[in-house]
Amino acid sequence: MDTQGDSFFYAFASAKDAAKAATEAQAELAGGAMRMRIGLHTGEPAVTDEGYVGIDVHRAARIMGAAHGGQVIVSQTTRELLEGALIDLGEHRLKDLLAPQRLWQLGPGEFPPPKTLHQTNLPVQATPLVGREHELAAAAALLSAHRLVTLSGPGGSGKTRLALQLAADSVDDFPDGVWWVPLAAITDPQLVLPAIARTLGITSDLASYLGAKRLLLLLDNLEQVIECASEVGGLLARAPGIRILVTSRELLRIDGEREHPVGPLAEDEAVALFMERAVAAEPHEAVHAICRRLDCLPLAIELAAARTAILPPTQLLARLDDRLGLLTGGRRDLPARQRTLRATIEWSHDLLTSDEQELFRKLGIFTGGFTLEAAEAVAGADLDTLQGLVERSLVRRSPGGRFGLLETIREFARERLDGHPAAEDLHAAHALHYLVLAEAAEARSRTASKVRDLEELEQEHPNLREGFAWVLGNGRPDLALRYGAALIQFWMFHSHLSEGRRWSASVLDADARATGRAALERDPIRATVLGGAAILATLQADWAAAEGYATEHLAIARRLNDEARIANALLALGRSALARGDAEGARLVLREALEQARNSEDAWTMAMATFNLAYVSLSLRDFSSAREEMGSALKLFRPLDDRYGVARSLTGLGAIAVHSDDTAAAIAPLRESLTIAIGDREGPAWALELLGDALAPTDPEGAARLLGAAENLREELGITIIDAEVEPHERAVARLGAGASADTVATAWAAGRRLTLPDAVAFALERTAAPGRPSR
Repeated sequence: MDTQGDSFFYAFASAKDAAKAATEAQAELAGGAMRMRIGLHTGEPAVTDEGYVGIDVHRAARIMGAAHGGQVIVSQTTRELLEGALIDLGEHRLKDLLAPQRLWQLGPGEFPPPKTLHQTNLPVQATPLVGREHELAAAAALLSAHRLVTLSGPGGSGKTRLALQLAADSVDDFPDGVWWVPLAAITDPQLVLPAIARTLGITSDLASYLGAKRLLLLLDNLEQVIECASEVGGLLARAPGIRILVTSRELLRIDGEREHPVGPLAEDEAVALFMERAVAAEPHEAVHAICRRLDCLPLAIELAAARTAILPPTQLLARLDDRLGLLTGGRRDLPARQRTLRATIEWSHDLLTSDEQELFRKLGIFTGGFTLEAAEAVAGADLDTLQGLVERSLVRRSPGGRFGLLETIREFARERLDGHPAAEDLHAAHALHYLVLAEAAEARSRTASKVRDLEELEQEHPNLREGFAWVLGNGRPDLALRYGAALIQFWMFHSHLSEGRRWSASVLDADARATGRAALERDPIRATVLGGAAILATLQADWAAAEGYATEHLAIARRLNDEARIANALLALGRSALARGDAEGARLVLREALEQARNSEDAWTMAMATFNLAYVSLSLRDFSSAREEMGSALKLFRPLDDRYGVARSLTGLGAIAVHSDDTAAAIAPLRESLTIAIGDREGPAWALELLGDALAPTDPEGAARLLGAAENLREELGITIIDAEVEPHERAVARLGAGASADTVATAWAAGRRLTLPDAVAFALERTAAPGRPSR
C-alpha cells in the first residue's frame, strides 16, 4: 500500500493471511545477510486518495519499530484473531505516547526486549497527535544537528504536544534516556536546575552526574523562568553529550540555540483534530469555518470540540464572536492555564513588562495586521517593546515585514483596550492614520503608483473598515465624508462595489443629518462622494440611484463652477443614459463631458469620456467610430500609466471585435487585458465573457467554461450584463449548442463557475494561446 524510507506497508484481508505472509517472509530470509523486522496490527483505518490513514496505520508502524531484525511483533488486537501459541512480551509503551499496549511475538527466536519507550518519563497521552508531520520532521532535523532547540509559539499552539512526540521519536538516539521536566509550576529561575536533578533522581552535582551521558532533556514551559538561560547554557557546556529541547513562548537567546516556531495547524489538520475530539459532530462546512475563526490553534480547537456535547457546529460557529467566554471547560487533567482560552493568553500577558502590556493592549486596535509605521504612529510603539512582544509570540511578523496578532489573541487585547480611559483617543488616532493613508493614495490615483497604492489599501482594508465605522458611529461626519471621498477609486477598481455603495449612502445620509445642509450645498467633498456613488450604482445597473447621485453632483459642480467636477458628473449621467438605452442622449452628454475635461486639462477624465463615447458608438453599431474612439482612449490611458484604464480599453477593443463578429481580432486585446488587470474583478469578468463569446464557434467547451466563470464573478459582484452586451452574448450561447452536446456544455459551464479568478484567467490564456506561443 505504501513505502516510507526502507519500510513497506501491506494490507491483508485477514489477520491469518498477514501472519502467514510474515512467517514465510522471515523463513525466506533466514540465514541471509538481510534481517527484517515486522509488525502486525489489525484495525479500521480510513481510506483516502492517498491510501489508508488513521491511528491504526501509525500503530502498525510503531509496533514494527519496536521489533528487532528477524522478529515479528503482533498487537493484542491481532493476537485475538490468531490461533496457536505466541510469546507474550508484556505491556509496552509505544512511541505514540498512549497507554501501554500488550505485545506478542509470532514465531520462535530469542531477542532483546522490544524497542519501546524506556529510560524515559514522558507522560502518557490520552489521545494521539493529529497532523504536524512536516513540523515533526523539521524539528527532528534541527535536534539531530544542534544541541539546543527551542519550540516557540503562542499559548495554545501545541508546543508541548509536539515536543513530547518529538522526544518520543528520539528515544532510540539517546541511550541514557529522554527526560521530561515540566516547569509550568515553577516561578523562580533558581529552581530550574534542581527540578532537572529531581527528575533524574540524583542528589549529587547535576553537571558532574551528566558528564559524558547521552540523553535528551525536554524543558517544558520555560517562559516564566527564562532568566535561567545562562544556567542552561552552562549545563550544555559542562555536559557535552546532552541535548536540550525547550518549549517556550520566547527564546533563551543564548549561544547555539536554534528556534523552531510552532504556528497554528493547517486547516485540514485543524478539522481532523476537531473531528477527533468532538463529542458529537458530523463533517460540515461549519467545522472548517470554526477552525478558521479560531486561527487553527490546537487548544482552541479542542475546547471548541468539547462544546459539541451541547452545541452542533452551526450553533457553535454562531457563538464564536465571544470565543474567549465560550471556550472554557477543558479537560480537568490539564494545567489550570490551559482549561480556558482566556487563561492561556492571560498566562502570556502576565509575564510581560508593564510597557509590553501597554503596547499589547494598544495593538488590539488594529484589524488584519499592521505595519511598523502604523504601530509607531497610532500606538506609540518603540522597537524594543515591539520586539519583546514578537519574541514572546504574542505578535507575529510576516516575511514581508508586516505585523499582526492571531485573532483570538487580538480579541484578548481588545478586551483590555475597550475598558481603558485612553481607548477613545486611540480609536481617533487609528481612524485618522488610515484616512490619511487613503487620501494619499487617492491623490496619486492618476499616477503610475495607482496599482501599488490600491494593493496597499487592499491589505489595509480591515483597518480602513474599522476606522470608517468608528468615525461614522462617533459623531465625526466630516471625517466620514473624507473617508468616502478617499476610497472611491479603491472600491471601484478593486471591485468592492456593494460595500462601497453601502458606505457612500451612510456617509451622505450622516452628512445631511449632521449639518442640515440643502441638497445643493457648495461642498466639493460631498460632490466627490456623490460622483463615486453614481459610478458604483452604474456598475451595478441601479440607474435610478445613479442618476439621483449624478444629478446632485452636477448641480454642486455647476454652482462651484468646477469644470473637472462637471465633467465627472456628466460622465456618470452619460453612462446612465446609455444603460437606459438612450444612446443618442448619452452621446450628447458625454461630448459635453469631454469638452469640460479638455477645458480643465484633465487628461484622465478626457480618457474616460472618450472610452464611454466609444461604447456609445458600439451600441449604435457604428463599429468604425467605436474602434477609432476606443483606440484614442487607449492612447490617452497609456501615458498616464493607468493599468486599469488600459485594461478596460483593451477589453473595449475586444468587445468591438466580438460585436462586429470579427472574433479572431478579439483574442489579442482581451488576452493582454487579462494579464494587466491586477486587483480588478469587474473588468476581467467582462473580458472572460467576451473571450467566451469569441471562442463559442470553434471551442464550445472552453467557451462554456469561461462564460460560467464570468457569470459567477458577475453574481459575486452584483453586476449584470448591460443592454448593449446582451445580443452578442445570447448569440454566443446559442452557438454553444450547435458545437457540443447539452450535457457537455452544462458540465463545462458548471466547472467554470467553480473556478477562482486566477484559475479562470490562467485557463483563458491557455485556451487562447497560439500554437508555439506560451500562454503568458
